[in-house]
Amino acid sequence: MNFDPVLLQSRMAPMKIAGLWRDETIKVFIDQALARCPDKIAVVDYRKDVAEPQRLSYRELAARADRIARNLAAMGVGRGDVVTFQLPNSWEFIALALACARIGAAANPVMPIFRQHELSFMLNFGESKVFVVPKTFRGFDYEAMARELLPALPHLRRLVVVGGDGEDGFEQALLRDEAPPLTDRGIAPDDVLLLMYTSGTTGEPKGVMHTSNTLFSNLHAYIEQMELTSADIVLGASPMAHLTGYGYLAMIPLILNSTTVLMDVWDAKRALEIVRREGVTFSMASSAFVADMCLAVENGEATSPTFTKFNCAGAPIPPVLIERAHRVMGLKISSAWGMTECGAVTVTEPARALEKSGVSDGRPLTGIQLKIVDAAGAEVPRGETGSLRIRGASLFAGYLKRPQLNATSDDGWFDTGDLAFVDDEGYMRINGRAKDIVIRGGENIPVMEIENLLYQHPSVMTCAVVGYPDARLGERACAFVSLKPGMALTLDDVRAFFDERKVARQYWPERLELIDDLPATPSGKVQKFRLREMARQFAEKV
Repeated sequence: MNFDPVLLQSRMAPMKIAGLWRDETIKVFIDQALARCPDKIAVVDYRKDVAEPQRLSYRELAARADRIARNLAAMGVGRGDVVTFQLPNSWEFIALALACARIGAAANPVMPIFRQHELSFMLNFGESKVFVVPKTFRGFDYEAMARELLPALPHLRRLVVVGGDGEDGFEQALLRDEAPPLTDRGIAPDDVLLLMYTSGTTGEPKGVMHTSNTLFSNLHAYIEQMELTSADIVLGASPMAHLTGYGYLAMIPLILNSTTVLMDVWDAKRALEIVRREGVTFSMASSAFVADMCLAVENGEATSPTFTKFNCAGAPIPPVLIERAHRVMGLKISSAWGMTECGAVTVTEPARALEKSGVSDGRPLTGIQLKIVDAAGAEVPRGETGSLRIRGASLFAGYLKRPQLNATSDDGWFDTGDLAFVDDEGYMRINGRAKDIVIRGGENIPVMEIENLLYQHPSVMTCAVVGYPDARLGERACAFVSLKPGMALTLDDVRAFFDERKVARQYWPERLELIDDLPATPSGKVQKFRLREMARQFAEKV
């Protein structure tokens, strides 16, 4: 497939001259580990209901990734192809990412929460050649779902099932040692390394394309800002099918030749046990993870003196949680803000975390510029709110097959769709979203898509979905609905409707408010700011 990464060409020479694009691929860091520390543990894989984790050294991880790469190549997968994998955090996830890079294919991790509705679009839009799923996970039969999808996936050559039997089982299909050696040089620094879908406001997910240069420029800057080293032991509990998990919890430990400790299912008590047992020093996830751990410690669970740094992204962190985490766990919470399109844009360094994380989202990483502009595109004074624009080394290569949506000016400024201001010290704060997205526990809910589905319900006349504050998850989704004459609707009806359409459960509205008419402007545009306030007030009364 022709990825057409149109946002690369103008940046290639300037970024390489500046040393921001180092022309490194992940192979550089794996080869480095094999030369310097082949027997160091690269991955510790904890799984729910399994007492002992699986430990893989760099030598073992590289050998498995090589086998997977050779078997993918034997299936006819290579440069310009897409491999989709819907896996929980696991060594197989990381090995697949390495294997894709080894044969020049683009890795396309997708969230385990997705069901037929989301997957049928993503697999067809990306023309995926191989789809890898677990046999079951958290009580759901992924193999059955994938097989149900197969007739509608004309580009797919192979389904592979982790934990499956027969020729489609992961071990038989991808870990056989009979496949011939690789002859391809592997992925190049400016090839598309990663295809990751992000929920937007267009009604369908957009496929964000990253290269090794765009992604690794951000990871190197992040390592510097967070003061991470090869001695760090990273807890990988946030889903690796998000850029947070893929980049900062899977790739950064490999770049550093350090260790990542994986959890497939989040449980705060067990996470703290793992932190103590493995000597974890750092992690990154949404603030809900921190709140859960704080509660576990307050209920008697022990913490660890080595676990001192945590980076929260996805939504603003309540200042009370920052103070609470430091008081009960000795944990410094650094704030951050970013997007799938550019990775972490701003991060608060650990030295100032207690002071700045509650009032800002950090300062720009090396290689990233930002500016705040008014409606005419002119920069506003510091302290004033305006539209956030960013440009720099880590900006993505463009949206797959949709260059018209790239929202990037001729001089490289990307319109984030967010509102923000910058304080006198250069720390940025997001204080509104022009994009119509609800962020629930760090997960973007594609509001327009959910509204479009609601409009298909026979009882619904008009509808709008907005977020309302939640102490643990940041936001939850509330659906405001006006009904057709003589019709009725309950929240259980809405849940059943989405369940029938195989929509990810995390996308379902968690509150339903029936309303005679949606508030609107004279031109008919729904006034969602009024609905957000109404949803907030309703939630406070509960």
